[in-house]
Amino acid sequence: MTDEQPQQQQVQLRIDESKMTSTYANTIRSSNTQDEMIMDFGMNIPMQAPNQAPTIVFNVGSRVIMNWAGAKRLAMSLGQAIRQYEEINGEININPPRPQAPANDN
Repeated sequence: MTDEQPQQQQVQLRIDESKMTSTYANTIRSSNTQDEMIMDFGMNIPMQAPNQAPTIVFNVGSRVIMNWAGAKRLAMSLGQAIRQYEEINGEININPPRPQAPANDN
């Protein structure tokens, strides 16, 4: 009987970015199934037409569908990146104060 450890094999990772596109998103909408996490990334664009209520249009630019293991790895990676960012730059405020309308002095 020996206490031999199985040898770990090194795997080389090559990243191919030749077909990659980059987009900017300021919001995400997520939904899920029993097997997958669906994330729509896009832009919230405020719109207001005359004599109509303000509307926000969510312009979806990309949809990413992941299995739950991939979604958990993404959540862990984002959590770590955010913690590191906030350690250096301070807490990220996701609900910034809205400017108050000036008081109407009559």
